[in-house]
Amino acid sequence: MPPVLRIFKGSLLLGTALVDGELTLVELAEDAGIEIPTNCTSGTCGTCMVRLIEGEIALDDPLPPGLDDYLVKQGARLACIGIAKGDVSIDILPPL
Repeated sequence: MPPVLRIFKGSLLLGTALVDGELTLVELAEDAGIEIPTNCTSGTCGTCMVRLIEGEIALDDPLPPGLDDYLVKQGARLACIGIAKGDVSIDILPPL
C-alpha cells in the first residue's frame, strides 16, 4: 500500500494524497485540491508553516530561516520545502 499524506484543519480531515518522495507537501496538497498558502517557496518566510501530527518530514540542517528550534519542537514544518517520508499527517493550522 503506498504511503499517504493526510491533511487536517484542526480535527477535520480535509483530504489525502498519495506520497511521492519527490513532491513537496504544497504540491501534494494541491493534488488533493487543498491550497496551502505560500510566498517564497524556499523556506524563508514561514507562510506555509504546518504542524506535523504524525510521521516524518525531513528537516534541512541548518534549519531554513522560516523555522527555529522552538517551532520545530512544536511540530512546525514548512510545506513549501517539506518532503513526506512515508505516511504523514499534518495540520494546516500553524503550531503557535
